[in-house]
Amino acid sequence: MNMSNKDYAELVKRREPKSPLGADLVKAFTVGGLICCLGQALSILYGEVAGLDEEAAATAVSMTLIFLSALLTGLNVYDRLARFAGAGTLVPITGFANAMASPAMEYRSEGFVLGLAAKMFSITGPVIVYGIAASVVYGLILCLIK
Repeated sequence: MNMSNKDYAELVKRREPKSPLGADLVKAFTVGGLICCLGQALSILYGEVAGLDEEAAATAVSMTLIFLSALLTGLNVYDRLARFAGAGTLVPITGFANAMASPAMEYRSEGFVLGLAAKMFSITGPVIVYGIAASVVYGLILCLIK
C-alpha cells in the first residue's frame, strides 16, 4: 500500500478515538482545584490551629504536599489519579514530587545508587538545571536594571 503523508494523516485522523475534551477539562479542573484546596486547608491548619507564622506555615504545606505526593506515588495511587484527572495532577509541587518519585520507584530494583538515586533526577534534573539557570539570568538582568 503506497500512501502519501497527507493520505496517511487523514487515515489516522479518521481512525483515532475522539477525546472527550469537555469531560477531561472538568476532571482536570476539579482534581487540580481539590489539590489546591487541600493546600489551602493545610495552610489554615498550620497557621491558625498550630500557630505557625505565614512563612513557616507555607513551608509546612509544601513539605506535606511533597510527602503526600511521594507516598501516593509509592502506593500507586497517584498514577491512577493522574490517569483519571490528566493535567489536573500537575499542580506544580505535587506534580514535581511525582516526577521525582516515579522513576525512583521504577528503577529501585537496580540498586540504591545506580537505580533509585540516579534515575530519580532523570525527569526533574533538566527542570532543576534550567530553573537555576533562569534564576541566574533573571538576577543578572535585575542587577543591570537597578
